[in-house]
Amino acid sequence: MTNPDADVLDPAEADAFRRKCRAFLDEHAGGIVVDGPDPRSSKALAQSKAFQQKLADAGLAGITYPAEYGGQGLTKAHDRIWREEYAKAPDMTGQLTISHGMCLPMLAEYGTHEQKEQFLADNIAARTVWCLMFSEPGAGSDVASLQTRAVLDGEEWIINGQKVWTTLAHECDYGILIARTNPDAPKHKGISMFIVDMRDPAVEIRPINQIDGGIHFNEIFFTDLRIPAAWQVGELNEGWRLATAMLMYERVAISTGSSAGIKTPNYKWWGDEARRRGRTDDPVVRQFLTRLYCEEAAKSLVALRTRAEMKAGKTPGPGGSLGKLHGARVMQLIRSMALEMLGPDTVAWDDSGIDTEGTHFSTEGGKWAKAAIGSFSANIAGGTDEIQRNIIGDRVLGLPREPSVDKDLPFRDLRVGTQG
Repeated sequence: MTNPDADVLDPAEADAFRRKCRAFLDEHAGGIVVDGPDPRSSKALAQSKAFQQKLADAGLAGITYPAEYGGQGLTKAHDRIWREEYAKAPDMTGQLTISHGMCLPMLAEYGTHEQKEQFLADNIAARTVWCLMFSEPGAGSDVASLQTRAVLDGEEWIINGQKVWTTLAHECDYGILIARTNPDAPKHKGISMFIVDMRDPAVEIRPINQIDGGIHFNEIFFTDLRIPAAWQVGELNEGWRLATAMLMYERVAISTGSSAGIKTPNYKWWGDEARRRGRTDDPVVRQFLTRLYCEEAAKSLVALRTRAEMKAGKTPGPGGSLGKLHGARVMQLIRSMALEMLGPDTVAWDDSGIDTEGTHFSTEGGKWAKAAIGSFSANIAGGTDEIQRNIIGDRVLGLPREPSVDKDLPFRDLRVGTQG
């Protein structure tokens, strides 16, 4: 029987598996190529799904997940080899980060046998895609103040409420949601977690127009949505503990990605751009490139440590916040340098690269201007920088927690959201 925690393979077996991974990637990992605008990320997601389904057909999807649930039942050593090889190829699965990096491990760790049988194999192969529904208009960083309600009615839960900032909800088949199940308990103790069918008519999905031109975020309204009682994940009113676990998975997914090794892709791109523009002797540019390399290398090292500390099937620890915070710092650096190095190209362009008077502008400038605008989400998604620093201070460094005056009060007595 294969030990999923095994960290060392026989050299011949490791070499054979590495060659299998390489051969697959050489044939199928050509990069995500989108022809024309893709504001809802639908085209990119379709390519990610197609790649993942080929991965499943080749026996390379869900490497450490049990074979009975659609995985390969292999070891951490196999997973590490795959990640090392995948790091050398164009990323094909970025659109599946939430589905595979957050929802899948939560279902695998906390789902019932029946839930795993019903949902895991299709998730692993990307035949279905999942989203995450935590934030609400009155519950962002303080997610425990959520007001969406779930009431048990016989063998069904009835859900009413609203979620917001849900990535790719319009393309997803299922989602994981947390809702209030006991308003008489303190806000952290009356929450439960559920599986939701995103195609149910009682689920209304509205796009949110973003400043960078995208509309892949959504707000969601639930009106008397009925789901089977068996779609409750974990114990009743234990949703906050599970939500915390899921956020740990989220931060690891954001900070480590799907590959392994020391990765400095942005340093390499900006180094090439500096050489192309003759800016490599500029001390400001050189300092930027040095800082960018250090931040990306440090982020990769933290990710390697985080992955090494994770045991198969166990929730990662708070160290994932370190990598997530590093990632936000990298995006801040890139944002500043894009505007500095590309200059007017980042504020004067159109999608064709030629303005109405026939003047040519760099299409790279337009790309990086949009990237600079969109980069602010790195400081918010998965928990704001301030939240990450609180977690690092409290749970990594052991510093005293910030005071919480409402932690023991019944939720219904709090003035949060629309509660008076």
